[in-house]
Amino acid sequence: METNKLGNSDMSLSPLGLGTWAIGGEQSRYNWGPQDDLESTGAIRCALDLGINWIDTAPIYGSGRSEEVVGRALAGVARKPYLFTKCSLVWGNDGTVANILKAQSIKRECENSLRRLRTETIDLYQIHWPNPDEDIEEGWKALAELKSEGKVRWIGVSNFNVSQMKRAQAIAPVTSLQPPYSAVRRDTEKDLLPFCGRENIGVIVYSPMQAGLLSGRMTRERVAALAPTDWRRDAKEFKEPALTRNLEIQNKFAYIGAQHGHTAAVAALAWVLRCKEVTGAIVGARRSTQVEGFIAAMDFRLSKEEEKELETFLSV
Repeated sequence: METNKLGNSDMSLSPLGLGTWAIGGEQSRYNWGPQDDLESTGAIRCALDLGINWIDTAPIYGSGRSEEVVGRALAGVARKPYLFTKCSLVWGNDGTVANILKAQSIKRECENSLRRLRTETIDLYQIHWPNPDEDIEEGWKALAELKSEGKVRWIGVSNFNVSQMKRAQAIAPVTSLQPPYSAVRRDTEKDLLPFCGRENIGVIVYSPMQAGLLSGRMTRERVAALAPTDWRRDAKEFKEPALTRNLEIQNKFAYIGAQHGHTAAVAALAWVLRCKEVTGAIVGARRSTQVEGFIAAMDFRLSKEEEKELETFLSV
């Protein structure tokens, strides 16, 4: 299996990383519906057994629950994966979520994440969202201080634009960017990927299957049956007129994947990983069977002809 060096860090990542948003369950406003912790643990350990060497989480996923599940699942595991988590989204007792980039808040968040993850050091600590914009410098300086203190090993950003990354770079090097990127959402290609390539900033993309739309298992019926609390119910990609086109894209990936004995999910992930600037893709899983369904993308790559065929199809 190939691995890719993440930006200016010393970490070599597997092409896929395990995303843990869904395993937070319903304990926060933005969730994927109910989740069983035993199934989550099974998914995490399955991913590690199959070669995935990094896990991405965040305290906001289930109001701490995702980090806690990850911490428990890794107890007793001999070969620990790299642990990536985030800061800047803080929830209150009433369920409201605030964007906070003040240094004191970030350092408190870090301590809580270390406790929930049951680790002494976080491998990659990321600002989840660049809000409030005017506090980016204070927040990034706090992350740099946490790195100097040994609480975190490397620091990165998520959902930043180019100008915001430049502001962070003026204070301390940016190891990585975590942007959304899929065949449905390609705006990342315009400015972000070229900038990261020039600046040696690693890129770990999220939602490469557009929240399951390109998994090969999505249907209109399944969309209609999403849990009442599932955030995807309100996502424009899951509503018309976008839904019809997105299901067509899923079918195209299913066709190409089938030529190699793979699923639409594997082909969709291979499409994202074709980009030289992409270090790895975060793939969420709630059950071990889901991990088994996409793990072939660790090695499968599209041919140049298939890449051209998909580019033509996606450009229509």
